[in-house]
Amino acid sequence: MSEPGEWLIYRGAGEPHEGIEQLPPPPPWRDFAGRGASEPDEHGGDGSADRRLGGHRHLAELHRPGAEELEMINAALYLRRPLLVTGSPGAGKSTLAHSVAHELGLGRVLRWPIVSRSTLQDGLYHYDAIARLQDVQIAAHSAAAGVTGVESAESVGSYIRLGPLGTALLPSDRPRVLLIDELDKSDIDLPNDLLNVLEEGEFAIPELERITDRLPGGEAEVLDDDGNKVKVRGGRVQCRSFPFVVLTSNGERDFPAPLMRRCIHLELGRPDHQRLATFVRAHLGDEAARSGDDLIAHFLERSRSELLATDQLLNAIYLTDAAAPAGRDRLADLLIQRLDRPR
Repeated sequence: MSEPGEWLIYRGAGEPHEGIEQLPPPPPWRDFAGRGASEPDEHGGDGSADRRLGGHRHLAELHRPGAEELEMINAALYLRRPLLVTGSPGAGKSTLAHSVAHELGLGRVLRWPIVSRSTLQDGLYHYDAIARLQDVQIAAHSAAAGVTGVESAESVGSYIRLGPLGTALLPSDRPRVLLIDELDKSDIDLPNDLLNVLEEGEFAIPELERITDRLPGGEAEVLDDDGNKVKVRGGRVQCRSFPFVVLTSNGERDFPAPLMRRCIHLELGRPDHQRLATFVRAHLGDEAARSGDDLIAHFLERSRSELLATDQLLNAIYLTDAAAPAGRDRLADLLIQRLDRPR
């Protein structure tokens, strides 16, 4: 165990030093080194599954969902309907999507994080009209100077990139997993805007529809959310296998009845001691789960009357275990602060 102050990297002394070299490896859920979307891991993902499910998940008896949770997930799979998952922060809503993708071998989870400015267009595709205009102007100047390379209709696809929702709806034999995260953060229109796309499993790209007759075979190549070139025929994207869509919500607002009618609804309750211990074991290993058992119990006790998130518990166990400073309980309480405290 470190002496008080020994674990501090930044010391507030005002003197430069090489203490940053002593910084230990990051927590597994904050480790961004190693791979990008174009470098899949052994499970076909991009490393985000490790951050969600835990790098030590092979050491843990991974949580087995309850009967209702399993039934609702499988109902969404069978019925090809979106799964709307509600629950408190850190209840495992987003992890559910990664767990399904991992177990069923469905590749990287396509994630669409929702903010107040998100629109349906953001999820479907982006057309870079400014870049195309610049290239047309460059081509025109080059042509005037006697340089060949005039813009053609088929090059329009070079300026289109599908978003997470658009990529999930590409025709494929196996469904992709799409996580639409924190839908309750959206403006009032987005839930209704999603209705038609989620019902029909297709959408149009007008920029390509207009020039279909000038495209070779009526097809254009565009980039998908994975960074791969894919062909779009007739200016429309139409799925063959409806994606497994997980919509998450912290329960901060109600959704319109038409959206609820099209979804399978699953509400995740507060995790118990066993589930939290498994969660810690999957991320930090068996020893951390044993040494942090008292913090888990204290977290559960507080969560009966306070709004807390499980990632706060992970932060506390990691830091008090890695740094092992004096005043362990005090540091844990500083890291696990109630999220619903008056401001």
